Amino acid sequence: MNSKIHRFVAQRWLLPLLGLLLVTPTTLAAPAREVTPTRLAAALSELDRLATQAVNTGGVPGLSIAVVHDDKVIYLKGFGVREAGQPGAVTPDTVFQIASMSKPMASTVVAAIVSSGAATWDDPAIKHDSGFQLKDSWATREVTLRDLFAHRSGLPGDAGDDLDIVGYSRDEILRRLRYVEPASSLRASYAYSNFGMTEGGVAAARAIGKTWENAAAELLYRPLGMTATSSRFEDYAATENRALLHVGKVGAWKASFTRQPDAQSPAGGVSSTARDLAQWMRLQLGGGMLGDKRIVGADALAETHLPHIAKGRNPATGLTAFYGLGWNVDYDEQGRVFWGHAGAFSLGARTYVSLLPAENLGIIVLSNAFPTGVPEALAANFYDLALNGKLSRDWIPFWNALYQGLYDSFGAAGAVYATPPAQPSSSLPLSAYAGTYYNEYFGNVLVAPENGHLVLRLGPQQRPFPLRHFDRDLFTYLPDPELPAALAGVTFLVGPDRRAQSVVLGNLADDGRGSFTRVSAHP
Repeated sequence: MNSKIHRFVAQRWLLPLLGLLLVTPTTLAAPAREVTPTRLAAALSELDRLATQAVNTGGVPGLSIAVVHDDKVIYLKGFGVREAGQPGAVTPDTVFQIASMSKPMASTVVAAIVSSGAATWDDPAIKHDSGFQLKDSWATREVTLRDLFAHRSGLPGDAGDDLDIVGYSRDEILRRLRYVEPASSLRASYAYSNFGMTEGGVAAARAIGKTWENAAAELLYRPLGMTATSSRFEDYAATENRALLHVGKVGAWKASFTRQPDAQSPAGGVSSTARDLAQWMRLQLGGGMLGDKRIVGADALAETHLPHIAKGRNPATGLTAFYGLGWNVDYDEQGRVFWGHAGAFSLGARTYVSLLPAENLGIIVLSNAFPTGVPEALAANFYDLALNGKLSRDWIPFWNALYQGLYDSFGAAGAVYATPPAQPSSSLPLSAYAGTYYNEYFGNVLVAPENGHLVLRLGPQQRPFPLRHFDRDLFTYLPDPELPAALAGVTFLVGPDRRAQSVVLGNLADDGRGSFTRVSAHP
């Protein structure tokens, strides 16, 4: 679900950047600081109050927050509980799954690889991962690490996500991207792609002969002293002081699901703490330095913060926003640049990082619930007070409404199936639909009668999904258990022999990935 969350934008960087090209570095004067000690103290006090209020009013079960300024951690605190209804308190050392906030961490790892000389941002992915293919042979030869980290590879945004849901391995998902019809030409448009970025990370790690998980640990987590941070789910699951995922609504959160994101680890598989992530923020704002120690090359890291492609409108400012390499790059009405990224699992995680490099200031907010806009709202309130000394609006209702709308949209397509027809046409005998169906992207799907109804089985473990008859040759199923309103249609196309010849799964893309042809009858 991560790919549906990020639709931001910004264009106002062009004139400021053009101005910088017309002067020499010696003519540039450092802008006056807008964040004064008085404003910063007031902003931190209000941040503390609002975070406490968000937890006490049931806005989220738990929060963990870090703020850094001028290379110092100036705020570090946990609020609420790790699991709703249980006594374990969230602390700065509570481990959260950070979802897509993993992406700017991944680009930091690749920047370390680039600064070592083992790769460049403009290396084709196939230089380091010779087996990688896209459907277009020219794009296969040309797509670079930069393209994959900027979401401009031409892949549709959801490519691979559907395979991940039913249990395909990372290697197999990346192999099957060769069967996906491109959504656009290479570098022509932005499409947020978890598995495009995953390929970029895997290819870069192969340039130094390592797995992604080992590269991240050796090049970033250990040098920064991030002892509680991992790119492996098993490490999160083995930690006692971990925040569980929650879904529901304000005041009624429930820890119902587990999200195992190893297949897309570079794009969404990091687990970490506010304490650890504060060190990573210091590294970003320090241009690759942590204190007096160089961790990542300045030039390679700086590439990640530059705007590479326009991506839409920022919902808070209405301005065009950009994507860099693993970072959202936004400009506000005053021309200030912010580097940021949200993370979300619809199974129950919300995270947010925002850095203001001109003020050497950054904030991270981790929460254990979805849907909620609390992380962005707390950051927006903090920056309002730190920069302007007052709030421009009440940000919590704004961001909560945005994420609730997003959550509601997941099930909107299934609304047509919420109420069956009053007088549905009868189906054929269930044996007419039973059989094995196939396409090269998804592989086999099995349809079989079980206990008087049809069951659809998907993925390498043949995960079962019960089918409910809707009308004639149309059935429905629930692809995502955390979205009970998101029913999808399963349409069988019947031949003259009154047997289904193919089946279309309505929740999959209409570019051919959702259409399957019968390859055998079920015994």
